[in-house]
Amino acid sequence: MATLLYIHGFNSSPLSEKASSLKTWLSINYPHIKMIVPQLPNYPQQAAEMLDKIIADHQHQNIGLVGSSLGGYFSIYFSERYQIPAVLVNPAVRPFDLLSDYLGENTNPYTHETYVLEPQHIHELKALHLEKITSPNLLWLLQQMGDEVLDYRQAVAYLSECKQTVEPNGNHSFIGFDSYFPQIIRFLGLIEDAQK
Repeated sequence: MATLLYIHGFNSSPLSEKASSLKTWLSINYPHIKMIVPQLPNYPQQAAEMLDKIIADHQHQNIGLVGSSLGGYFSIYFSERYQIPAVLVNPAVRPFDLLSDYLGENTNPYTHETYVLEPQHIHELKALHLEKITSPNLLWLLQQMGDEVLDYRQAVAYLSECKQTVEPNGNHSFIGFDSYFPQIIRFLGLIEDAQK
């Protein structure tokens, strides 16, 4: 069994456009690849614990990660922790710097859940930061320079030793994401397993 774990971004959900389109494409083209898209808790430590359990439960299978924005940050951490491949889509590589602007009450536009971000949650995020990538061969950066939410240069610099596809223009949602689906599952090593 091959498993693709999609990790959504901050204030997002399994209903995000990228997750939905990838899931639909997989179901048509590679129905044997199981795609998991959990609704992450709003707090970093709880989200990390949920992801850790999902990955640990699927360790005996062929598993790959796709992480978008804050999900890319989680993907880097778990790729290194479990030595599994990950595709990072416009990832946040220093989210603890950005989310300081969101301290206080927030509402997830997908789930309509209201929650309060406190300084401790920023520290929880920082605890997952890796100063150096030790297995760059496991990571592929998909980055668009027109990202209006994140400074694309941070990801390009931080992931300099990794496979990179950096496109001009675009935006944070990554225009044309669906054109990469075949390459993504090949990079994650999920195709051969799915065809057995």
